[in-house]
Amino acid sequence: MALLKRGLSGEPVKILQAKLGVAADGKFGPGTEEALKAYQTQHGLAADGIAGPDTFAALGLPELILLTQGSKGETVKKLQTALGITADGAYGPGTAKAVEAFQAKNGLEADGMAGPVTLSKIDVFASMVTPDAVAKSQAGTVSPGAKPAEASVAGAPKKSIWQSITEFFS
Repeated sequence: MALLKRGLSGEPVKILQAKLGVAADGKFGPGTEEALKAYQTQHGLAADGIAGPDTFAALGLPELILLTQGSKGETVKKLQTALGITADGAYGPGTAKAVEAFQAKNGLEADGMAGPVTLSKIDVFASMVTPDAVAKSQAGTVSPGAKPAEASVAGAPKKSIWQSITEFFS
């Protein structure tokens, strides 16, 4: 699942921090967690300090939405409804199979994960997941002097900004 929580670092964390109005150092620490919980509380989301698809949608960060097996919530339910399958809000094997079929039918890489590229092709998400959001979702970079976990993706083609995520220890 594509979630941001305390202990992670990378470009998606920086994007989240900037949106929350906290220091955007790319490290998800206690300050980011507090700001996120406050935002979640103010917007009727589960105030767990973990940013997932529903939080990203509420924040207007569609470039960070990546639905995979294990994802849960209203954004998953919206996807399932659009695909014409049982909308229980839990992204399991059936949802992955339906996403793969949709992707194959639409000339996309059929990997069963619904990120910005796939979501932009689904009518109910098209107004939120714009071409700009798709471009941002693929803009992940690895900085010089990256830790080994980050460096392992340095030579890989950038499919997703999520490739910049790593854990940090304070």
